[in-house]
Amino acid sequence: MHKFWGTFLSLVFIIACKQENQKSTENSKEEKAITQIILPEKQYGFTLENFIVTQDTVRKGDSFGKLMQNNNVDYPKIAKVSEKYRDTFDVRRIRVGTPYLILKSKDSLEKAEVFVYQNDLINYTVVDFRDSVSVYKEKKQVKYVMREAAGVIESSLSEAILDQGIDYNVTNNLSDIYAWTIDFFRLQKGDKFKVIYKERYINDTIYAGAEPIEAAYFEHNGTPLYAFAYESDSLKNIVDYFDDEANNLRRTFLRAPVKFSRISSRYNLKRRIRYYGYKVRPHRGTDYAAPVGTPIMATADGTVTESTRKGGNGKYVKIRHNGTYSTQYLHMKKQKVKRGEFVRQGDVIGWVGMTGNTGGPHVCYRFWKNGRQVDPFKEKLPAAEPLPEDIRQDYFQYIGPQKVQLDCIEFPEKPGGDLLTLN
Repeated sequence: MHKFWGTFLSLVFIIACKQENQKSTENSKEEKAITQIILPEKQYGFTLENFIVTQDTVRKGDSFGKLMQNNNVDYPKIAKVSEKYRDTFDVRRIRVGTPYLILKSKDSLEKAEVFVYQNDLINYTVVDFRDSVSVYKEKKQVKYVMREAAGVIESSLSEAILDQGIDYNVTNNLSDIYAWTIDFFRLQKGDKFKVIYKERYINDTIYAGAEPIEAAYFEHNGTPLYAFAYESDSLKNIVDYFDDEANNLRRTFLRAPVKFSRISSRYNLKRRIRYYGYKVRPHRGTDYAAPVGTPIMATADGTVTESTRKGGNGKYVKIRHNGTYSTQYLHMKKQKVKRGEFVRQGDVIGWVGMTGNTGGPHVCYRFWKNGRQVDPFKEKLPAAEPLPEDIRQDYFQYIGPQKVQLDCIEFPEKPGGDLLTLN
């Protein structure tokens, strides 16, 4: 009897194994079939099966000429790309880590016929060596998805946004929009925000970044501030942000020359320092503490009048904005601009360092009015021009639906109904 059951169980086990193996084989076939479906037949407009395909990234020491020579491209063609198509594809500026694709001929020579350089997730450059050489730029097909988000600040704007699973670039965008009206170094716990923007996707699934914010709401210290992107000058393609009363949110000066820093020392004409025996040593600048290498921005349009190194100031840049205002940026690690250059508001002019007399990495921001150093936080700085009267009606019609959409976005709540704080 035991022998019978042993034989029976062995048969059951064998049958089960066969069925499992059969299922495994079927699953394997399905996986192979799925893999074949997932693999693209065409990429960047080329049928891949017509070529030997090489995919890689630019490595340290690589150059365009070296890559092409290694793939049997004739030197005259390489030279033609380098010289004739520099405006379209500057081969001197290929970046380490950037993906590329080489399509080679299916013969014994395996000569590169097409080189595709992926500038970013969306944009790419094609160098076609077949027949006569041609170089052109293209874009992948992108799907735009509208997104709404809202949050309440517990500690910082960046943390509140990241906790919401929002692209970090939205943080920068939001801080740029309100850079003239909100002091981001003094955000309050409980400040709130809402944003409407688009996300980009390639092939419906590959995330490719966020578009600029279309509309925003920021409640700071209980004061609501709306912002709507609007092309105020269609001829120049200038897009500014205006509030719900058509006032331009931009000012002639940014509130700070660095992003997401903190003020470590304010303008103080009565400052006393222990090291100097508590003698009065006026501080005619505003210090923003930030890590070495942090970009320093011009706070307004202007012409560089000084870019040099001098004494306790270390490496610095001074900019003349008009007949009234000038600004100065001290203790730089390195300057990016030279004397006589014209810079725009927000342009990077150098990087935070520790040159000159400084106890730590920061930029000392000095503000001059009529040749005298003043405290920029006590100056009533002029606003940018509001919308012209003749386009205000169009503006109000344009922002109407967006304002309704913003007002309908709810702040996140806890299950109990209390306001959710993000940390």
